[in-house]
Amino acid sequence: MTTATKKALVVRGGWDGHKPVEASERFIPFLEEQGFAVRVEESTAVYADAEAMAATDLVVQCVTMSQIEREELAGLRAAVEAGTGLTGWHGGIADSFRASSDYLQLVGGQFATHPSVGPGEQRLEGEENFRDYTVHFTEAGRRHPVTAGLDDFDLHTEQYWVLYDGLIDVLATTTHPAEDWQPWNRPHTSPVVWTREWGAGRIVVSTPGHSLDVLDHPTIRTIIERGMLWAARTASAS
Repeated sequence: MTTATKKALVVRGGWDGHKPVEASERFIPFLEEQGFAVRVEESTAVYADAEAMAATDLVVQCVTMSQIEREELAGLRAAVEAGTGLTGWHGGIADSFRASSDYLQLVGGQFATHPSVGPGEQRLEGEENFRDYTVHFTEAGRRHPVTAGLDDFDLHTEQYWVLYDGLIDVLATTTHPAEDWQPWNRPHTSPVVWTREWGAGRIVVSTPGHSLDVLDHPTIRTIIERGMLWAARTASAS
C-alpha cells in the first residue's frame, strides 16, 4: 500500500535583507526527503485559494514585514484552524504583517525590537545589533518532540525581544539584561522557540535566523526541521 504524500507550501517574500529565497531553499530538500510534495509561492496570494490550502499539510512562511490582504489572511487562518501546520523562523513568521492584529493573534508572539549593543561598540554594516546571548530550553522544551535532547547554546546575532500571549507553549527563552544605557530597569525574558495549537492546527516559531549562517547552526536547523514535522503531524514527530 502506498502512503499518501504530504503537501508542503513554502511562501516567501517581504524584506530582501532576510534572503527569503536562499533561506527557504535550505529546507526544501529536507522536506522532499521526508516525503513532502513541495510547492513554492512568491506571494501570499495563495492563502486565498481555499482548495489549495485545504490540500496543504504544512505552510512554511518566510515573509518579513510586508502586507497581507484580508481574504489571504482569512484563508490562512481557516486552513490552520482546520489542521494545516504553520511554521517559520525569525522575521519570516514573527515579524510578518505588522498591521494585521488577526495575524498576530494567530501566531501568538510578535517581534518588537532587537536591543542595541553598548554605546561606542563598533559593528560591521548589517551587524549593528548583533549580540552574544544564550538560548535556554525550558522544562517543557526538554520534553517536547521539537526540542527534546538539545542543549542550551550561544549565538552571536540579533536577539529578538518578543511580545507574546499566554496561549503559547514556550520551549526556549533568552534574557535581555538590564544594562545602564537601556530604558528598562530589570531583565526581560523573551521566548525564542514556541509552539501553539490553534483549532486543529499546530504552529511552531523559532526566532533565530537573521542570516544564513544562523540557519546553518546545527541546533537551530534541528529545531526548524523538527518543527516542520511536528506541525505537519508526521509519524516521526508525535
